[in-house]
Amino acid sequence: MKRLMIRADRSDDRDVRKGYITDGLEAGFSGFVLREGDECFEELGRMDAIYTHDNEFTDHSYISVSIDGPGSMEDVMSLAGKKKAVIVETTDWTIIPLENLIAAFDGSGTELYVSAKNSDDAKLYLTTMEKGVDGIIIDINDPTELSEFKRILSASPNEDLSEVTVVSVRQVEMGDRVCIDTCSMMSPGEGMLIGSYSNCLFLIQSESEDNGYVASRPFRVNAGAVHSYIEVPDGGTRYLSELRSGDDVLLCNGSGRTRVASIGRCKIEKRPLLMVTATDGMKEYSVILQNAETVKMVKKDGSESVTKLRPGDKILARIDTGGRHFGIPVDESISEI
Repeated sequence: MKRLMIRADRSDDRDVRKGYITDGLEAGFSGFVLREGDECFEELGRMDAIYTHDNEFTDHSYISVSIDGPGSMEDVMSLAGKKKAVIVETTDWTIIPLENLIAAFDGSGTELYVSAKNSDDAKLYLTTMEKGVDGIIIDINDPTELSEFKRILSASPNEDLSEVTVVSVRQVEMGDRVCIDTCSMMSPGEGMLIGSYSNCLFLIQSESEDNGYVASRPFRVNAGAVHSYIEVPDGGTRYLSELRSGDDVLLCNGSGRTRVASIGRCKIEKRPLLMVTATDGMKEYSVILQNAETVKMVKKDGSESVTKLRPGDKILARIDTGGRHFGIPVDESISEI
């Protein structure tokens, strides 16, 4: 995960410095650059803090450097592998190729941070060359802007969802299924991407719709059998059996819009199961879910319970190519049946 830290050490006014911390914590940030002597601010909330004295980091494994031209860039590149983290400040990235810095620090063991004055620049720095920098130091004059930073920097890329056609729905033996309760409320059409194969993840809706059986639980996704893959933030996958309270998961709606949520708890229980098999016209894919009216798959025009799915029905899924190794996409031929 990218590291986001707020500079709360700039002002000589202690109340102003405290304001950066309280506004930052309320916006959901946990990383701060604090002035030496402000250690008591850590009592305001659990945080990851590093300290400065006269604008120099007290932990000498961190160093802040300014680049004012191509000449000083070589000096910065020479720090790769020699420090824990290098924080770069410049007034003009048009004369400093950020790509060169990212390439120089990649694999060096030194993290590359960039100071950002606005949220648009911060987002650009995090996505340059796809990899982006390791973190952003947010250095702004108005702490009330932090909520906008958080909104933009926490946004996840949209998923490219496709319609696949149901081939069959059949009962399988009883098995262990995972129910994921999150710390966020979901809307109809929103849920998680889950499947038996990493190259096809089906959109399983949250229990956000009322029905005649149980009350709606819009924080919950009845996610399926323990062996299944689930997409997590940053494009990786994990097995449902691995998930624990406090882990992050990716939520997705029928339009492909995503956001990140934290797991409050996972429940693994023995339940009757169904296997839904669908095709994109070239291959068949499957997902194993609980045989229950409340488990629904998302369609373009709504959702359908797995107990009512029929061959020919169209449901939404994310189709991928290649395979996965420890949840990371790899460009190799992998056959899963």
